[in-house]
Amino acid sequence: MNILQKIFADHYEEMIYTLHPRDAVVENVEKMIHCGDPSFGGAMYGCPKCGNLKFIPFRCHSRFCPTCGNKYSMERTTNMSFKLINVPHRHCVFTIDESLRRYFLEDRHLLNCLFHAVTSVVSMMFFKMNKSKNFTPGFIMVLHTFGRDLKWNPHIHCLISEGGYSDDGFWRNVKHFNYSYLRNAFRTALLDEMAPHLGSSFKKVKAVCYKEHKHGFYVYAKPNKCDPKIVTKYIGRYLGRPVIATSRIDRYDGDTVTFHYNRHEDDVYVEETIPVMEFIERLIRHIPEKHFKMIRYGGLYARHRDIDKKLHRAISREKHHFFRSFNQWRAAILHAFGYDPLKCECGTTMIFLELYHRHARVSLEEMYEKVMSRSRGKRSSA
Repeated sequence: MNILQKIFADHYEEMIYTLHPRDAVVENVEKMIHCGDPSFGGAMYGCPKCGNLKFIPFRCHSRFCPTCGNKYSMERTTNMSFKLINVPHRHCVFTIDESLRRYFLEDRHLLNCLFHAVTSVVSMMFFKMNKSKNFTPGFIMVLHTFGRDLKWNPHIHCLISEGGYSDDGFWRNVKHFNYSYLRNAFRTALLDEMAPHLGSSFKKVKAVCYKEHKHGFYVYAKPNKCDPKIVTKYIGRYLGRPVIATSRIDRYDGDTVTFHYNRHEDDVYVEETIPVMEFIERLIRHIPEKHFKMIRYGGLYARHRDIDKKLHRAISREKHHFFRSFNQWRAAILHAFGYDPLKCECGTTMIFLELYHRHARVSLEEMYEKVMSRSRGKRSSA
């Protein structure tokens, strides 16, 4: 049991009765607490040479879990990398006014407005370069709802190709991004997206935002990463990380939690100690609703047209299987910790024997039959 599991296991009932969490929070927290618990099942492996047995428990597959969340990030990063065109990309961060944050916390459907606003702004910026050619970039948007201090701070990380592809198959390189336009257009687009959902009461807030942000909302640009092969590693670091890594949690005494981070403004090391329930509250607010997509594709990366197949990808299709192999649990453990979990003490590779589910032995054939019968039942009822 890691430190995050212990914190939530110790205060699970208190969390339920004092914070009244959403259904999605309860589901993910329960999964995370029981991640790796042998009583929930696993796979039995055996050595064909010396007869040693090894039981490997199931994981929870929750993005909130620090272990499974990292694996999910690896898989998402790999899938994003497969879409990248072999051109330089620009990393932009679209932020919002602090006074608007509470609206997204109270009504999580508004988070879609962030994606819609960024999509319209980036698409229009390229469209204005030559309206008749309709240059379209490829861009990937990732929603982050947290800052380094774990407080609620929704913003969009966007990786944009430095160039666009026209409808007639012509590529135009773009080195200069008009950040004045991006800031102003993003402010206008976001406020216009939010207004219909919030009604007339939002008009005053909207007017204040225009008055206090005459030059638009802040859009931050990371330094260019010109080599697409570097970009594939870059997006994994910035676009797919979980809310907090267990390595950032320094101490837990049952009542308080101490964690650290480097402050974004000046990169100063900060150590913060807060009551355990405040720590839990900060974390669970970042759990998204079920089926909500935190990563979305736009432009060239969202469409599937024959003409787009002519574009040269950073990673060729022939190499996809090779890159995916690194995300398999055995290879991931070997890469992260330097040992093969299926290598016996005698040096022989262990083989799979049986699956166990909640202490009950289940054969692969039995599981297959259950799944197939359930599938056949759905088709017949339809």
